[in-house]
Amino acid sequence: MAESVSTERFLQIGEAAERASLTQRTLRYYEEKGLLSPPTRMDGGFRLYSPEDMERIDRIRQLKELLGFSLAEIKEMMEAEDIRLQIKAGWRKDADADEKADKVRLGREATLQQLALIDQKMEKMASLRAELAERVRKYDELLLRFAELPESEAATSQS
Repeated sequence: MAESVSTERFLQIGEAAERASLTQRTLRYYEEKGLLSPPTRMDGGFRLYSPEDMERIDRIRQLKELLGFSLAEIKEMMEAEDIRLQIKAGWRKDADADEKADKVRLGREATLQQLALIDQKMEKMASLRAELAERVRKYDELLLRFAELPESEAATSQS
């Protein structure tokens, strides 16, 4: 049964896909993989994406494109973010210090998980960067050596 919602701020799947520079199929796939919660639906079953859904889609794209995260890694990151949002939504100013501390510990642990994932990516990227920089250094050495050799010796050392 479709929910009765005001559709003013919501985007249909085609508009959401276009705005996110993704395909409709990709949005459905993200939903299938649990990266996106099932969106609100209008009468007729059409998906409606809220501003919050669009923020989440942007975050998924950022993790995938900018950081090169796999969908499994993105799901871990998003689950940790969901924990943080649940804590924020359930925060009560009148709660006692122990309850508040427990919530802060949960949020801290979720954030540490996110940092660990990013650190793993950064280590891999740093390793790849060092490998490529070493390759460039070797090419530069070869170029210097060739520049020092007379032209006839440079031709024989290339073969």
